[in-house]
Amino acid sequence: MIIHHSLYEYANDKPSVLTIGTFDGVHLGHQKVLNRLKKDGLSSVVLTFFPHPRMVLFPKEDIKLIQTITERCEALAQSKVDHLIIHPFDIDLANLGAEDFVKNILVDKLQIKKIIVGYDHRFGKNRSANFDDLVNFGKKYHFEVEKIEAKEVDEQTISSTKIRRAIQNGDMQLAKDYLGFLFSISGEVTKGKSLGRTIGFPTANIVVKEAYKLLPKKGVYLVQSLINHQNYFGMLNIGHNPTTDFSGFFIEVYFFDLDLDLYRQTLKIEFIDFLRDEQKFESIDALKSQLQKDKKACLKKIKELSLSS
Repeated sequence: MIIHHSLYEYANDKPSVLTIGTFDGVHLGHQKVLNRLKKDGLSSVVLTFFPHPRMVLFPKEDIKLIQTITERCEALAQSKVDHLIIHPFDIDLANLGAEDFVKNILVDKLQIKKIIVGYDHRFGKNRSANFDDLVNFGKKYHFEVEKIEAKEVDEQTISSTKIRRAIQNGDMQLAKDYLGFLFSISGEVTKGKSLGRTIGFPTANIVVKEAYKLLPKKGVYLVQSLINHQNYFGMLNIGHNPTTDFSGFFIEVYFFDLDLDLYRQTLKIEFIDFLRDEQKFESIDALKSQLQKDKKACLKKIKELSLSS
């Protein structure tokens, strides 16, 4: 897959089949569209945008995304399309009329012969144009339009909004069912307060640098991470460490059966299951006792996973 960081970088004289969208999460519904791209023998092109349009149109809103732009690119690469265009979204693009967008960008620049979109696709200024409008433009400018109907999971239409809600509620299984893979975060291991080491639970302190990255609700989770080509399970706490005197927001992972210096490594942490909400304990000893219970619960779930696989 060739990545182009704007429409102006893209140069391809082959007729193309295109899909367009923000693709936050690259969930099962998105994957259905992406898989369809490769069946026509044309040059397959994905057009997406960054920043997310809502970040530009509603800058005062605290928009959180399922994936960082790097994670989105990695997920889209799995689809094995020919070209990925990541075009900067700005006010000028937001104000572009629907027909101008179709004529100037889709037809003249991208030379599309076919476009494949989801059932709810809207485009143009104020998202005023819909699928029927796109079909009419296709007739005028001589390209085919195909609609992918909603993919259903347990009779519920998949959407990025529903996935975000599941993650925010700590429902990692539902998020996985919609995404088709485990939700994850990535961050650098930095120096922490080292309290965990003193009570027998040394942790890796993870810093996620992208402020727009969606994080699960505060609490304790069973997680896994591929480290030095080997998968390690662990338990992760995300929150404010209310039992201690430390101030701030922390993401800390205690890995089982791992004795490595992870400082300054960048780790991808995949969330398997939610254990419990964050809580304040009367003492450090009470916290330690609960962590032992958490570890026991995690090891039980890991055993169940191995038996079911």
